[in-house]
Amino acid sequence: MRAHPILAPCLALGLALLPALTPEAARAEEQPPLGIGLEGFAYPFPVRFLPLTRDGEAQRLAYMDVPAADNANGRTVLLLHGRNFPSSYWEPVIRALSNAGYRVVVPDQLGFGKSSKPVGAFTFDRMAADTVALADSLKIQRFDVVAHSMGGMLAVRMARNYPQRVNSLVLEAPIGLEDYRYTVPPVSDETLIAREADLTAEAYRKQLMTSYALSIPASAIEPFVSIRERVKGSGEYPRWLKSFVNSYQMIWGQPVVHEIPLVRAPTLFIMGANDHNAPGRGFAPAEMRSGMGDNTGHARALAGRMPNGKAEVLNNVGHLVHMEATDMFNTLTLEFLNTH
Repeated sequence: MRAHPILAPCLALGLALLPALTPEAARAEEQPPLGIGLEGFAYPFPVRFLPLTRDGEAQRLAYMDVPAADNANGRTVLLLHGRNFPSSYWEPVIRALSNAGYRVVVPDQLGFGKSSKPVGAFTFDRMAADTVALADSLKIQRFDVVAHSMGGMLAVRMARNYPQRVNSLVLEAPIGLEDYRYTVPPVSDETLIAREADLTAEAYRKQLMTSYALSIPASAIEPFVSIRERVKGSGEYPRWLKSFVNSYQMIWGQPVVHEIPLVRAPTLFIMGANDHNAPGRGFAPAEMRSGMGDNTGHARALAGRMPNGKAEVLNNVGHLVHMEATDMFNTLTLEFLNTH
């Protein structure tokens, strides 16, 4: 059908005014939908599943179990991911640890990655119990933990709840180094779900690059943007949204900062100097936002209050330390693990 001659110029003008898609956004839109268990998204190593129960439903905890490549030292490292990332992003760290003789176990917590998506409230205590259940199923009695972002909060709770199991901790840019309840008011699930559902690929890409002060190009985080866009095409997307929002409520409402000085396991903080990430900052009163996210300052202060804590700060690096400064991160991590 031909456009009316009077409407044609208006139509052309309207199309011209539409924002052009960036190459990254165009690629995200062109890819087929994903299931909320990331079916169809490849991980760097084989994925297995541990059966669990949550909210009265059968669940599956996905994990990679990577043996030492050579000269096994008999030790195992658990890698705990952050909130916005599947465990596949640990690939360069997995390879470094495996090549150094460590067995590496890398779970997706329930609610993330290839694991099931529970709809009930999340707790760090339950996440810790699930992770220890995974270790039990693999007959791993004692392990070291390397944890990023939200995973750092989980690692602290694991070290507190299961001190006999945790040999040492490496906390990469952990969140939870302050109690967000002091600055951020409660936010309803409905508000959070609406905001997350309205977040476009471009807005999410910008959020990651700016909130995390990343020193890597946007193309390096495109897999995470793509995943988020592609799960929107799943019939279970509302379940994914509910599960994702539950993790925010856990981070906000279950602080671990008050417990960090009580952790007795040797602990190394590896921080990016540019990282001022603070979950919920956008909901805080304007006059309080600037005081949030002094992550390197908090890490140094908390390490000084621990029985055996240390903080390393890498200049010109943001929140994704192991991707922004891979060689330095791996070196610091291995030096620490090898001496504890």
